[in-house]
Amino acid sequence: MNGAGAWVESLAHSTGNRGPSASHHTGVFLVLIELDGPRSERHRDGVTITPGSVGLPPTPPWSITTRTLRGGRRDGVELIRVENGTLSFEIVPTRGMGLWRGQFQGDSVGWSSPVSDGPVHPALVNLAGLGGFGWLDGFDELLARCGLEHNGPPGQDGPFAHGLHGRIQNIPAHRVAIEVDEAAPHELAVSGQVDEARLFGPNLRMKTRYATAPGSNRLTVRDEFVNLGDRPAPLVILYHWNLGPPYLDAGARVVAAAETVVPQTARAAEGIGHYDTFGPPEPGFAEQVYLYKLIGDGPRGQTAVMLRNAQGDRAFVLRFSTSELPCFTLWKNTMGPNEGYVTGLEPATNYPNPKTFERQHGRFVELKPGASHVAELSLELLGSAGEVATVEEEIKVLQAGRTPEIHPRPCAPFSPA
Repeated sequence: MNGAGAWVESLAHSTGNRGPSASHHTGVFLVLIELDGPRSERHRDGVTITPGSVGLPPTPPWSITTRTLRGGRRDGVELIRVENGTLSFEIVPTRGMGLWRGQFQGDSVGWSSPVSDGPVHPALVNLAGLGGFGWLDGFDELLARCGLEHNGPPGQDGPFAHGLHGRIQNIPAHRVAIEVDEAAPHELAVSGQVDEARLFGPNLRMKTRYATAPGSNRLTVRDEFVNLGDRPAPLVILYHWNLGPPYLDAGARVVAAAETVVPQTARAAEGIGHYDTFGPPEPGFAEQVYLYKLIGDGPRGQTAVMLRNAQGDRAFVLRFSTSELPCFTLWKNTMGPNEGYVTGLEPATNYPNPKTFERQHGRFVELKPGASHVAELSLELLGSAGEVATVEEEIKVLQAGRTPEIHPRPCAPFSPA
């Protein structure tokens, strides 16, 4: 096992009550590597774990590797690559435990950002720059989290100025760990913690865990947000999932069980007649944003949102609970291929409006001291027309013949009129 050393061997058959994910997962692990902490392995590049290195069956093949990038704006950025034999993805502990990009059946999962030299080290992203839009200087991920104190446009809130989408995506993680479950199907997991705290402000911790099974087309993301402070604290979180080709193309469509759809701006209202479909790349396209209230099933409000390509033989599916993430935003940004031909699927606790507007409409999660809020999402990649049709029918059943209420213009309580 390159770079893992005897310490990994000493942890073989250790119980699962270690590390940041202990409160959620209590299985028996064949391998548990803390990449930082008391017995740090974090700064040893080239850690590689494979079935053969830990005595597991070689089929399906999988691997977990770590490396630190060098050169340019990515210098010092740490990556953890998980390949489960069908689906691969790269986690960036240095950038708030975001997901940089993935691959499924030979297809890229993510988008082509104008930020082509990323992932950019957070030290080189001035969140206060560009009039509060400095966040965009590092934006190139498949999954970028927005929050935890703020996740909308730049704005003033009391004495503090908040930049676009908050700080969590540009805070490096700690207590990063890699886990391999001894029991079949030998779950592969990466976990870590990100703290967003300051004097005279909230003290919030995000405990995140990515998990997949060898050979699976699914990845599960579980986040627990904890108030470490002595006073109640508001929490907002928005999951900015970003996709380009081959899932996004001319004629692609978002399929969701919607109760209500509202354009966020007058510009979005121009396209309300085809809010759920996409055109070809259009240089200079001005973004359009649509705010949804989704239909969920059961006491937790389980729902699914799918982006399917025009041919209907590839799709990206998100599953989550509306009780945990009650708001959904669709971001359409079909600019030229070198400008950022991309769409965002964005489950959240709130809508990405000015903080004062969201506070007025009671969409913050209020955490008492020591309290937590959990959000769990899973993504599925589909690679056949039959699989796409099955999920489309599932969402149709969830819609149950109800016609969505589609507003022609921005309106409260969804967006400032």
